[in-house]
Amino acid sequence: MTPPPTGRIAAAALLPPLGVYLAEGPGRAFGIACGLTALGFLPGSGYALWRLFHPAPGG
Repeated sequence: MTPPPTGRIAAAALLPPLGVYLAEGPGRAFGIACGLTALGFLPGSGYALWRLFHPAPGG
């Protein structure tokens, strides 16, 4: 498995929903990232980075 591009990592760290959107497109993961970011920046950022480094099976 290759690491995600640096631009996506930066987007996930600075704007979590954008990072998830660039990696996976609109969908459930994007909605979760938006909700977690609305609750607080750290949960959203952590989730976005987790989704980048641990993609969904089959995706």
